[in-house]
Amino acid sequence: MNGGAGSGTAGLRIGVDIGGTFTDLVAIGADGAIRTHKTASTPGDYSLGIETGLRALLGAEVVDEVLHATTIGSNAILEGKGARTALVTSRGFRDVLEIRDLRMPRLYDMHWTKPPALVERRLRLEVGGRMRPDGSESEALDQADIAAAVRLIAAEGVASVAVCLLHSYANPAHEQAVAAALRAALPGVAVTASHALLPEIKEYPRTSTTVVNAYLQPVVRAYLTALEARLRALGIGAGLQLMQSNGGLASAQHAGAFPAHIVESGPAAGVVGAAVLAARLGEPRVITFDMGGTTAKAGLVEHGEVLRAEAMEVGAGVMAGARLLVGAGYMLKLPAVDLAEVGAGGGSICRLDAAGAPKVGPHSAGADPGPACYGRGGGEPTITDCNLVLGYLDPAGLAGGALALDAGAARAAVARRLAGPLGLTLEQAAHGMLQLASATMMRAIRAVSVERGRDVRGCALLAFGGNGPLFAAGIAAALGIGRVVVPPMPGLFSAFGLLLADTEHHATRSLRMRLDAPDAGALAAAVDGLVAAGRAHLAQDGFAPARQVLMLSAMARYVGQSSELTVRLEGSDAAAILAGLAEAFGAEHLRSYGFRAPSEEPVELMGLSLIARGVAARPRLPAAIPPAAARVPARRDAWFADIGWVATPVCDRAALAAGPRAGPLIVQEYDATCLVPPGAAAALDSFGNIVLSLTPG
Repeated sequence: MNGGAGSGTAGLRIGVDIGGTFTDLVAIGADGAIRTHKTASTPGDYSLGIETGLRALLGAEVVDEVLHATTIGSNAILEGKGARTALVTSRGFRDVLEIRDLRMPRLYDMHWTKPPALVERRLRLEVGGRMRPDGSESEALDQADIAAAVRLIAAEGVASVAVCLLHSYANPAHEQAVAAALRAALPGVAVTASHALLPEIKEYPRTSTTVVNAYLQPVVRAYLTALEARLRALGIGAGLQLMQSNGGLASAQHAGAFPAHIVESGPAAGVVGAAVLAARLGEPRVITFDMGGTTAKAGLVEHGEVLRAEAMEVGAGVMAGARLLVGAGYMLKLPAVDLAEVGAGGGSICRLDAAGAPKVGPHSAGADPGPACYGRGGGEPTITDCNLVLGYLDPAGLAGGALALDAGAARAAVARRLAGPLGLTLEQAAHGMLQLASATMMRAIRAVSVERGRDVRGCALLAFGGNGPLFAAGIAAALGIGRVVVPPMPGLFSAFGLLLADTEHHATRSLRMRLDAPDAGALAAAVDGLVAAGRAHLAQDGFAPARQVLMLSAMARYVGQSSELTVRLEGSDAAAILAGLAEAFGAEHLRSYGFRAPSEEPVELMGLSLIARGVAARPRLPAAIPPAAARVPARRDAWFADIGWVATPVCDRAALAAGPRAGPLIVQEYDATCLVPPGAAAALDSFGNIVLSLTPG
């Protein structure tokens, strides 16, 4: 890999994050110097926007790495634009994708319908042959069925095939034979076998995950091929790496083969950056608050570690803050940064429903036509229009004036759609909508904190995204949080987070045994296999053994339970794992659910997971990021509840270096605006963060 993650060379590292409106680029050199650029996203071909941004950002420097967060996977599923896909499965399991796991997100909604299967029934093909749960063969593979499947797939013009056979996690021989036959007979067709992606027990999660991967593989490979061609045309031969949903980086080759790992690529990058920054600042517990143009997302970082979920759903739309209402999307049984998401962003439309009640989102004006103030034909008021009406945003425009704002159009839209029908003043209507949006976003924050048993009052709120710093102080005060941190480059922080991420490989293996009757040999073999595979992947990425970190976990449950808990393991010695796992599981059960069973209650091991992490040769986070000076107006009229219009001072981040300043204050930057309300104070810390101190309400 030319100048890859493990090389430790001294050229530029570039993070690229694509949003609905802007493509953000952040470059950092070996000396810690940072440069940034925003350019318009190009939805028709996102790689074109990246090329445009790179041309504007780069000079003659050598580029070591290009690190990329992309929403191409999630967009393909949401828009139904994946590849034409077939599924080859065991006889009798054709309808697993339809039956699903019987979870419904709207229990009493008679009109709710589950999403259509990504593979139509006529392309879900059965083959004879059967493995037992212990990996022994009970029925030989039917070669005639395989030949018939090959003929149908060829005739139907299928671009990608998922292969998921019963108990392949225990013995993949049948799957390997089917996959080999498909690749030999159909060389232009992509093939995903479940044992290579997710060798775990439970048929629906494994089948769904394999199908999602197959559905995305041709689309993602085509995108990455086009992007790498554009990079080469710019003279950039460095390795391209993609942010995975789990918060680790992976090579473009790995992402192209297993695109299911990058479905939630974009949202993960900001949380990873927040974790690294929190560790640097010594913040033991941080809630991340990322508000962009369409959604707001919250996550939790504890002791510098990102919290991950063992599974996620994609294509279900945004979450409404209710973590248990699942079933509306497509299951991906892969680790992902644990985020709660709501449909409240700068472009979220503010409206009155059929009963005349005010609503915010989840529908968004998007980038085109965008909010009314964009002047592109949008007539619906949005959160951005409300902020502009109240004076919080600079009418001269966003991104240093690159996107001009029409304050008159914003006022007209708010008056016509909100203030007039509600019988309120323009300011009251706009402020009310911002309060409603804040309440929606607080649901996401509670979902990752209170619903996990964490007291938010002991957390700091780290706010980023183009709109996060505008809302952070008000939300923190309402939740009882007394400290808000706004990092440097908040509007580009997800792109910056890419530069702080490590290369990671995540792997799992099913291994079912009761701990009161353990098989130490089977456990040792499974652990050794995972560790060897993890080290091999990292070595291929250029990481020497001294810079390889391996973290093992076990999935366990009390016998008879239907779900597992993940328990972090210390070391890789099978005997030590068996000696301490039952106690560690009981402690985790107590922490998660508030109780643990008596010691005589048997515990069952269900599987193992591994995170293989490559540690960078040089520090990824600079010692400090000097605040950039910006040309901003001296003051602007802004409206605040209880006091009305105030001639509010406006400053850039650099001005805070002179000392703390009390609100009301507006800190205006190239990529975001931070609102410091009355009663709060803003200061600059030694790293370059804006730190807001406020009195919780």
